[in-house]
Amino acid sequence: MTGRMLSEPLGKLHFWLMFIGMNVTFFPMHFLGLDGMTRRIHTYDSGMGWDLWNGVATAGAFIMGVSMLIFLHNALRSLRKGERAGNDPWDGRTLESPPPVYNFATIPTAHSRDSFWEEKYGNGGHGSPPVPVAGGAETAGADGEHTADRSTHATVSEHAGGHQEGHHGIHMPGLSYYPVIIAIGLTVAGYGVIFHETFTWALAAVGTAIALVGTYAWSFEPASEEPDPSDE
Repeated sequence: MTGRMLSEPLGKLHFWLMFIGMNVTFFPMHFLGLDGMTRRIHTYDSGMGWDLWNGVATAGAFIMGVSMLIFLHNALRSLRKGERAGNDPWDGRTLESPPPVYNFATIPTAHSRDSFWEEKYGNGGHGSPPVPVAGGAETAGADGEHTADRSTHATVSEHAGGHQEGHHGIHMPGLSYYPVIIAIGLTVAGYGVIFHETFTWALAAVGTAIALVGTYAWSFEPASEEPDPSDE
């Protein structure tokens, strides 16, 4: 399952409107505070002299609101006709670009800070990296151009979950309802602790018991079988 890319021009517009709107909204509050206006006042006398900067802050809030409308438009637009993102739309350097849906089946081996970058652009990849890989020294190639020294960097073969010799398998938890039971217990216990009534202490005890039972049962739940990456 792959997502869709947001529009970059709309994203930039959203960023700049949000950046400008946030500063226009909150920076005038410094002046208002120095002028004696306290926080969380919903009305005040016009003679206090706070009208100007409150008006500026209000304008900034509207700018932020417009930026959020642009973001929502961008998100809805991308759902209908956005470009498909693929597995590595931003040409990332990290190993999380991305892992399989169940996480890595085996622990990936990384011999440099940018092992995934090396895998894509190293000897087994499809070209030289646009910039030298971090931790790799530049050497002059046969054509006189500087290239990244990859002699000490092993590629991360099958980084997305391939079984590599010598790797320890990662525990793959199965689907479970116990976390939901624990969350319900903690919610009930939290309610009982917050409100100091006679019966709420009983709720706190019941919620704590539910959470403990769920945690105990969850800890003994058998793990699922390790998925085979070749099935993807």
